[in-house]
Amino acid sequence: MKIQESKIDKYIAWLLVISVLVRGFLAAFIEFGNDEVYYWTYAMYPDWSHFDHPGMVGWLMQIFSLNLLFDSEFALRLSSIIFMTIDTYIIYRIGCLIKNKLTGFYAALLYTSSFYCFVITGVFIMPDTPLMLFTLLSIWCFLVSFRAQRSEVEESHAFKRDGKYLLLAGLLSGLALLSKYSAIFIWAGVGMYILFFDRKQLKNKYLYLAALISAVCLLPVLIWNLQNDFISFTFHGDRVSFFGKLQPADFLAEILGEMGYNNPINYVLIIIALVSLWRGDKYLDGMPKRLLLCFALPFVGLFWFFSLTRPILPHWSAPAFSLLLLFPAAYLADKQSIKDFEIKLPKPIIVTLSLLVFVLFFGVVEIKTGFIPLRFGERSNSVRYYGESDITTTIYGWRSIKDDFQKIRQKKIDEGVMRADDGMICLQWFPMANFDYYVANPLGINMFGMRDMDAIHKYVWINEIRGGLQKGKDYWFLDESSDYYAPERYLDKHFKEVVPCDTIVVDRCGKPAKYVFVYMCKGLK
Repeated sequence: MKIQESKIDKYIAWLLVISVLVRGFLAAFIEFGNDEVYYWTYAMYPDWSHFDHPGMVGWLMQIFSLNLLFDSEFALRLSSIIFMTIDTYIIYRIGCLIKNKLTGFYAALLYTSSFYCFVITGVFIMPDTPLMLFTLLSIWCFLVSFRAQRSEVEESHAFKRDGKYLLLAGLLSGLALLSKYSAIFIWAGVGMYILFFDRKQLKNKYLYLAALISAVCLLPVLIWNLQNDFISFTFHGDRVSFFGKLQPADFLAEILGEMGYNNPINYVLIIIALVSLWRGDKYLDGMPKRLLLCFALPFVGLFWFFSLTRPILPHWSAPAFSLLLLFPAAYLADKQSIKDFEIKLPKPIIVTLSLLVFVLFFGVVEIKTGFIPLRFGERSNSVRYYGESDITTTIYGWRSIKDDFQKIRQKKIDEGVMRADDGMICLQWFPMANFDYYVANPLGINMFGMRDMDAIHKYVWINEIRGGLQKGKDYWFLDESSDYYAPERYLDKHFKEVVPCDTIVVDRCGKPAKYVFVYMCKGLK
């Protein structure tokens, strides 16, 4: 495939349009996953911060849904659709800044082909959505500022002239910190770059003002944690560790997960580009190379270190890999020859984009049809565990549960066995938020969590807002076969009686995808 260098801006525009249309369709078509629907509670009950993350993701859901006036999946995910579009353009502009327009174009294509960038930040509504936007914007500002200053003879004048970029970078970095705590790697990377390569910046007063602005942005989070015994920092501190027994399997899972999230082709291209750089290739040099590496490599290395002793989530390091895509973009651009003002699109980029399209198409088909049975590894053939190995059930079937449950509920109310104001209970933040969004909230039922903070997270606070669990009251309990909790194990000691009531079959193309068991929990002790 050949492209014309003079039409790169036009190609970028088409890329953004196609990307928006595809991701907009996916956002409306696919049901919420466990994490996404949990963040809906951030919008339902906004606060300065929350048990798991700062408040930015909830504020975005409020803003783009007009304070939940429109609460469909599409409306709640709208910020992801818009932000990823902006992200793609920003990484294009960064590529133009550090090398040339062809580098920017390749960077935009590689960024689009990343499953993390395209799906997790671009379709799903996660803290990573604002994290990536503010990270890319802040890094662009740092690059502009440091690049301009290094070219000036009179440094004091350059500091003053370009101080606005540093101040803006400080604000954007602060907004990134309000999105996710891992944004601290932005300032860690800046500090490392300055200490090793550009110590004259230590005389730049705007640098300190920028850091102060970031710190001020974080004040709401610090105040909330101070009021709540620093529970959020404690929670995340327990998820990582500098010490522990070596677990090679966890490290291997992290590497494989990173490859999957970032697209295996992209992952290999990053390695090739960095090895070439290490061997002395000058396809990217100077301040941009050093600053980008200071941003990304320590971040990746730190999570690799954590994964040696405990399992971690691969998307934690994905922002760093997204930045590293600029290196294969510059590497591929450097290898391209221009003939008659035309450039041949590199085969690796065609392959990585093709892999994205292939996985998205068959992934959506599998979610909606279940044409490949994913029932391997289930604990037994019992209907209680039906679908527990099928990860697609976490984002399928929730919409169909409400009407069936309402029929069961209304029947028991008419019989006088249950009351209309009886709430629902759940034992874990997932699938509690799923049942809350898709079943309880539309039916005007209060959902409550019934275990400790580590299990129910923000629902500790939501329980209080909703009046708390009441002694002697009756509650509904819904249990999925794909994530079975054995109510007799957890609930019998809390209620006078736990009565199996009915079973809801979640169909998919004429076959069961999972079952939902309905229980009446009588008389809270």
